[in-house]
Amino acid sequence: MKKVSFLLLFLLAAFPGLAQNDTTAAVQRDTVWRKGGITALSFNQVSLSNWAAGGDNSMGGNALVSLYANMKKGKWAWDNSLDLAFGAAKVGDDDWRKSDDKIDLNTKLGNDLGNHFYATYLFGFKTQFTEGFDYPNDTTKIRISNFMTPGYFINSLGIDWKPNDDLSIFLSPITMKTTVVTDETLIRRYEEAGISLFGVEPGEKVRNEAGAYMLAKYKHEIMLNVLFSTKLELFSSYTNKPQNVDVNWEVILAMKVNKYLSVLLTTQLLYDNDVFLPKGEGKNGGPGTQFKETFGVGFSYKFEKYGVR
Repeated sequence: MKKVSFLLLFLLAAFPGLAQNDTTAAVQRDTVWRKGGITALSFNQVSLSNWAAGGDNSMGGNALVSLYANMKKGKWAWDNSLDLAFGAAKVGDDDWRKSDDKIDLNTKLGNDLGNHFYATYLFGFKTQFTEGFDYPNDTTKIRISNFMTPGYFINSLGIDWKPNDDLSIFLSPITMKTTVVTDETLIRRYEEAGISLFGVEPGEKVRNEAGAYMLAKYKHEIMLNVLFSTKLELFSSYTNKPQNVDVNWEVILAMKVNKYLSVLLTTQLLYDNDVFLPKGEGKNGGPGTQFKETFGVGFSYKFEKYGVR
């Protein structure tokens, strides 16, 4: 966890130094690269002493790095995005517990077909920094995930519609989704129970699924100092219950107080019929809708940079 925190703090410190704005019409016409993003770091803390209403001391923090680097040259467009997040919290005398953990990389290479449509190849990668646990009671914790358990890869060919810099909708009927698990302890535990680990069958480490895929992204400053960003991913397997569509919907709302201080709200909704969700010690689990929300006040920085030919 210390290594993860150091990496994110380094990124938070390094990227603001790239900040540079030049949004004149002449520069935008000649732009080859457009880069930018948001970095944010928030903390929360509660301290109680002789508090009649009861309660526990607590502390926690979250770090977020959301970056993009897009190129447009001639008929070619190359869009890249990287989202990193990590958070942890401690309540009372309990150990620190992870509250957020994400690595999400996307890259798209497209050729202009006209009318804002691009013939596009997309590659996506998702995993997490470190292990995650389920806590069925106050004294027990069970590891249920780890770095590259799971790891998801998307290779996709389709059409990308980009009417402006804020909106992109990618549709593909030709997609390969690859799920990878590498944690040997988890693989053995799920194999002994006869349960697939993130959809990977017992005895295997890799699962490939062919299907249809959609990725929609939208970002916009909806009012002064209020930035809204959302991403929706849908995947339907052609061979494994295509009606059970995988869903990943993320929202970021950043409200700027001043140059470095902001209020940040993030949400994520997930559904994957192949993911086994534990329901507590000694109880059966199964697929279900997952939801995560984080809210914090702290340091943040939004930046943009244009590379001119």
